[in-house]
Order: sequence, then structure tokens, then C-alpha cells
Amino acid sequence: MAVIQDRRRFLATLSSAGVAGLVGASNSVAQEAPPETTTIRLAKNQSLCIAPQYVAEDLLRAEGFTTVRYLMTDGGAGQSKMLAQGEIDFTLHFSPLLLIPIDAGEKITIIAGVHVGCFELFATDRIRTVADLKGKTVGVQNLGNSPHVFVSAMAAHVGLDPAKDINWVTSPTIAPKELFADGKIDAFLGFPPEPQELRARKIGRVVVNSSIDRPWSQYFCCMLGGNRDFVRKNPVATKRAARAILKATDFCVSDRTGAARRMIDGGFASNYDYALQTLNEVPYNKWREYDPEDTIRFFSLRLREAGMIKSSPNKIIAEAADWRFFNELKRELKS
Repeated sequence: MAVIQDRRRFLATLSSAGVAGLVGASNSVAQEAPPETTTIRLAKNQSLCIAPQYVAEDLLRAEGFTTVRYLMTDGGAGQSKMLAQGEIDFTLHFSPLLLIPIDAGEKITIIAGVHVGCFELFATDRIRTVADLKGKTVGVQNLGNSPHVFVSAMAAHVGLDPAKDINWVTSPTIAPKELFADGKIDAFLGFPPEPQELRARKIGRVVVNSSIDRPWSQYFCCMLGGNRDFVRKNPVATKRAARAILKATDFCVSDRTGAARRMIDGGFASNYDYALQTLNEVPYNKWREYDPEDTIRFFSLRLREAGMIKSSPNKIIAEAADWRFFNELKRELKS
């Protein structure tokens, strides 16, 4: 009973706050056919920046999904593989980590842009700009994961060859954050809650903050990707899932403390302060302002410069992007 009452309060809070035009959107929901499937599987990982996905469960249930499952992933290339193979149906994921498997022919469709800037590049005092990474050591858990791809894209953008100009340090047992804290590497790129933890410990300096530093702050960091077969077979369910996640994105702006508490209660975060800091620092309020095609074009070019993909932006957009749901929801969920 307590869980049901909590869900009712959550949905009532959204409605009373007018989040994402919920009342108008409810009329659209009533006019739609029910979802083709009532089960939806989403990713779960250690990153806090995909908070909208974590606080969307009740909104997904309100859209007709009676079974909402979160499956643990690595938050990197493994997560993309699970999406392509249909082990999960949708996930918010770092834009380049969707583009690389799409370039390889994997069954992923990008549905929407969701939020801007969440990663931060930390470095020692010897490094002032991305170009200063030349000849320096950068820690990543493994090659091909999100930090490795993002740093490579940033390096290529300033004319470096990430494969030759950066000394990558990998460790299967020690987190790059701890290698950096111990002074064993020169730089590392972190996602929430790692930046919050380093700032609390007063370690390192931020060279790039993608929430505020151009050009990274001008493009979606995380986009909503779907399994291509699921999207094609279940258009109503796809739109309903996207609507729930975009409403949840607005909730992350309108009630940050409530969203942080739901992340703790749902087991998606262990530190309330870090969860709240993430919600305060990541600009979740910009999803209506940016064009997701711009993000694909920008990161596709950076990844081509880094030698990580071969496809042109136009090819990726034509074969692996479907904006009909996002465009409809932008009109439907006007603030």
C-alpha cells in the first residue's frame, strides 16, 4: 500500500507542477492504442547521469507497461551490445557509444536526444588544455569504453592522433579515478558520480566540463537508443517509452530532491548528495532546444577523425535514426 501511495504522490506531483505538459499529454495517451507489449527492459549501470531512466518507472507504468525491468550493464560497449542483441529494449547511452556499433551494422535505432553534458576531464596542473594530453598518460578501465571514446573524440578535435599521441593506461582491477588520485596517471575522464567524488576530495583540476564548455556543451551527451527490431515492431510502445523518459527528464529539473530520493530508493545511487549534485549540474532542461541530428553529425565526424568509424553522418542518420517519436513528443510536451 505504501508503494502505491508513493507512486500516486509522484504522479500527482508531476501533474500539479505541470511538468512537460502532463495534462495535455494525458489526452494524447488516452487517444492512442495500447502498447504492443507490456514489458520493457532498460539498462542500469554505475553512471548517475542517466537519471531520467532511473526515475521513469512509474511513468512507464502509467503508459501501460506492467513489467519494467532494469538489467545491469557495463555502461559502455557491452551495454550497446545488449541493446543491439535485444537483451534490453531501450537505454540512455553516450552518443558515440551508440554510433560505433551502428557503424558496424548493429541493430540500434536512435530515438531522441535527452540530455547535454555530463562528463568532465580531470588532469594534473601540467595539463591546461586537451592539446596538452599529447605524450601524457590517460587512464581508462579498458579501450573502447565511454571515457576512452570521449577522450579520443576530444583529442581528434584538436588535431591529436589519440592512438599515437596519448599513452593509455588500463587496469582491470584499479579504477582510473584511483590511479589519478594516487598520481599514477596524468588525466582521466569521469562520469557522475566520479566528478562529484573528486571535487569532494579536492583532487585534480577540470580541463573540460561538457555541461558548460564548447563545443561539447552544444550537443547531446546521452541519447535514447532502442533495439531496432523492437522499434519497428512496436511503434506505440516506443512512443510511450520515449514519452515517459522525456517526462522523467523534466522531473529531474522540476524536483531535483525528489528525483535524487527516488534514485536512492530504487537502488540506482548510494549517495544522496552525489545524486543531487548530478541533478543540479547536468542541464536536463535543454532537450527541447537541441537538434539530435546535429549531435550525430558532430560526433560522427569526431569519431571518423579518430579512426573509430567509417560511416558518414548522413548514412548513420538515414539508416539508424528515427525522429518521428521525438518530433511528436516535442510538440506534445510543450513546457
